[in-house]
Amino acid sequence: MRQAGRHFLQIPGPSAVPDRILKAIGQQTIDHRGPDFAAVGQKALEGMKTIFKTKQHVFIFPSSGTGAWEAALVNTMSPGDKVLMFETGHFATLWNKMARKIGLEPEFLEGDWRGGAEPDRIEARLREDTNHEIKAVCVVHNETSTGSVSPIADVRKAIDAAGHPALLMVDSISGLASVDFRFDEWGVDVCVSGSQKGLMLPPGLSFNAVSDKALEYAKSTTMPRSYWDWHDMVGPNATGYFPYTPGTNLLYGLNEAIDMLHEEGLDNVFARHARHGAATRAAVRAWGLEVLCARQGEESGVLTAVLVPHGHSADAFRATTLKHYDISLGNGLSKVADKVFRIGHLGDFNDLMLMATLSGVEMGLAKAGIPHNAGGAQAAMEHLKHTTEERFAAE
Repeated sequence: MRQAGRHFLQIPGPSAVPDRILKAIGQQTIDHRGPDFAAVGQKALEGMKTIFKTKQHVFIFPSSGTGAWEAALVNTMSPGDKVLMFETGHFATLWNKMARKIGLEPEFLEGDWRGGAEPDRIEARLREDTNHEIKAVCVVHNETSTGSVSPIADVRKAIDAAGHPALLMVDSISGLASVDFRFDEWGVDVCVSGSQKGLMLPPGLSFNAVSDKALEYAKSTTMPRSYWDWHDMVGPNATGYFPYTPGTNLLYGLNEAIDMLHEEGLDNVFARHARHGAATRAAVRAWGLEVLCARQGEESGVLTAVLVPHGHSADAFRATTLKHYDISLGNGLSKVADKVFRIGHLGDFNDLMLMATLSGVEMGLAKAGIPHNAGGAQAAMEHLKHTTEERFAAE
């Protein structure tokens, strides 16, 4: 039976696509080697530099974020190279598994999935590496499985404090365009991202922001690569073109997304996400439930992962909420499977949409028989009411 009204897609990505971007994507495809395409390609390539906050290189691949992970590794590493990674959650774990599959030797610093990467532990390990065998430090900026944010600037400081030459490689697939990120200022060498989160696009584009140091480094590495080769991109990109067929219609949408982000102002986008994250956590606390991210100051504005009480199924709750209230919530992944549900509050999202989301969650908790206190949505509303004027005053 048909359900009236809109479906609430409140997973932490893909995020809902705004009408402006859908309209842009719906334009007729053009010749990707013809004269009209250059303006499309150049706008996308230069525009993404403003989102990463870099004056260095950005490469765009027609792929998922997983492809950009691989591109980052195969361009900068040689077979058998050692990389240091930090276990912030499911996606850090997958990146670690990929490194091993393609012939690298990753070392995985164990984490508890309750916060971001710990710079002091990274520094300590690098100080032990007196022969500089570790070639890169790989960290997830916004861990989508847990709702935690890593302090990337502090990780860079840790590498420098250790006097270590390792590259700093960052996954900001769900963080970019939602959480403050500064490629040049923070001294990042490679950043990986994707189209389907803060950029408000469908899946299908991925990105590598690359420092001059990393691009030069890639000239001497020997990992096999073809599709992902940065150096094949450099020449065509200089004039707005690509070495193979690009995702033309997604590039139309990307250019619209970049315009929308700058119309709002990136700092305002970050403040909006942070505010919605804080309001969501206020709701969770009022329900008497626990936020998975336990370290104050490392909570994400992109999503909130919520632990369900022991003996209850997060997946059964999600199924009940979908059936009765037409809202999709994110599932728990690997170590926290069936233990948490994830509320996405990212992308083209406002206060009323958040209140509808949290109301749906609260009704779902009751319908599914999850022990909780009433009033979480009300607590979020109070937070929003008391922070609205502060936000607009800051603008």
